Amino acid sequence: MTGSLAVTGPIGVAIAVWLLAGKSWRLTAAWCILFGIGMALVVATKMAFVGWGIGVESVEFAGFSGHAMRAAAVFPVAFFLAFRSSPPQLRLLGTLLGVLLAVLIAISRVYVQAHSVSESVTGCLLGLLVAAIFIWYASTEHHMALGRLLMVLCLPVVLIAPRVEPIPAETWITEAALWLSGHDKPYTRAIWREPKSPLR
Repeated sequence: MTGSLAVTGPIGVAIAVWLLAGKSWRLTAAWCILFGIGMALVVATKMAFVGWGIGVESVEFAGFSGHAMRAAAVFPVAFFLAFRSSPPQLRLLGTLLGVLLAVLIAISRVYVQAHSVSESVTGCLLGLLVAAIFIWYASTEHHMALGRLLMVLCLPVVLIAPRVEPIPAETWITEAALWLSGHDKPYTRAIWREPKSPLR
């Protein structure tokens, strides 16, 4: 549940609000663009498979894991910014804690059989790439007026996470993919398990 859109989405918004409040215009734009690109790639790969069956059968890849991508993008950045004014060692520890949380969420997606290993790993790597680029860029920015307000903004989201109703993002993606492709039924991983007809 921690990696669901209902949780990571508001935290992503909280990061943008924190940056805006600190008048870090360039960082706000960078975060929105990077996170938006990550989300767009997740949606694009999922729609490509659901609507047209485009995937990698050999590794059961049917699209980046959205849970893994969002968690890997959001949590390292949130911890980095929350400890931005702390000593370097503590800031690094906080960032690594965010990475660890993201990795655990990615692993959980495989454990509950929501995603294949390839989908969770690639989703996590995509999110970590988003986070790494932002953190690198943010490290060059010295004008960040606010301190740990980000933790205050994110805390309510984390506390209510166990009670949050999941956002039906997968349903929306499926409906959009079917509308664009003109197909009546979505492609599923079951097509990879069907017996292959012998070539003639």
